Amino acid sequence: MPTASRRTSKGASRGRRTGKPRPRQKPKPKPSRAAAATRGKAIKPAARGAQPAPRPSPARPAAKGAAAPGPPRPGGGPAASAGSKPKPQAAPRKGSRRSALSQRRGPDGELLAPGELLLPSGPQSVEEIQYLLRGCVAAEHGDAEAGIAEVLAKRTTPGDPLASRSDLARQAQIMDKRFAGGAIEPLLPTRAQASRRTFASVVERARMRRREIGGFLRGLHIGHTETSHMDSHGEASLQSLMEWAARLENLMEAEEPDQADYSQFHRGLDHLENTTEALIVDVEATLRRLRDRIRG
Repeated sequence: MPTASRRTSKGASRGRRTGKPRPRQKPKPKPSRAAAATRGKAIKPAARGAQPAPRPSPARPAAKGAAAPGPPRPGGGPAASAGSKPKPQAAPRKGSRRSALSQRRGPDGELLAPGELLLPSGPQSVEEIQYLLRGCVAAEHGDAEAGIAEVLAKRTTPGDPLASRSDLARQAQIMDKRFAGGAIEPLLPTRAQASRRTFASVVERARMRRREIGGFLRGLHIGHTETSHMDSHGEASLQSLMEWAARLENLMEAEEPDQADYSQFHRGLDHLENTTEALIVDVEATLRRLRDRIRG
């Protein structure tokens, strides 16, 4: 039967898999998000005469010498531009060039001359004259006669026992011999053992020692002593001596405390006198070495 044979032949051919396998199709790439966003939307053409938006130009480096933009001000305002002028600042207040020593006055309120800053009104006691002559003899350009003339110029009262030229010349000779050779020994004055239980006694003793140190420094000033010519040890001793003199001045101007042990104050003054006397001896020894070096 022809019909049956055809069907069987077709079914047999379907059940058989003959020939080459079909090639697999590559998967299509997924469209990007931008393409998906514009899918289905018509792109409008640019209007006639319209120009495309300009591209931002790259930043150019600043020219040499141009000021860089400054940081913002603390107040929150914009920084000052390069061309704006800064506000002039107030000049600092200048201190007075006048020394505090040049404004001091004597006991009667008169202005003191430069030479009297160290020993106001000249020497007033035998001890002050002794320290003045010690300074004149030990000075770099030592001259005992200049010290004698200083005493006579300050003490012009007739019959003044401290203004006897013969006595002054004898004291100057003793100081010159002491300084010329041998060990330089301390010459502390002998203090009267008066009442040491009052603040006035402390102030008076500080005043006396301050004037004695001032007499020695005045003698060095009369002899034109240059501290730059001294060695470091002698210069340091002289500086310490002046600092102790300043401390004594502070004590003289201090107010009386409510409760204090004044005998303890005097024990401190004993130590201060020994310390300042040792400094004076150091300065004398330094100046003697300086004189020997110049003469040699």
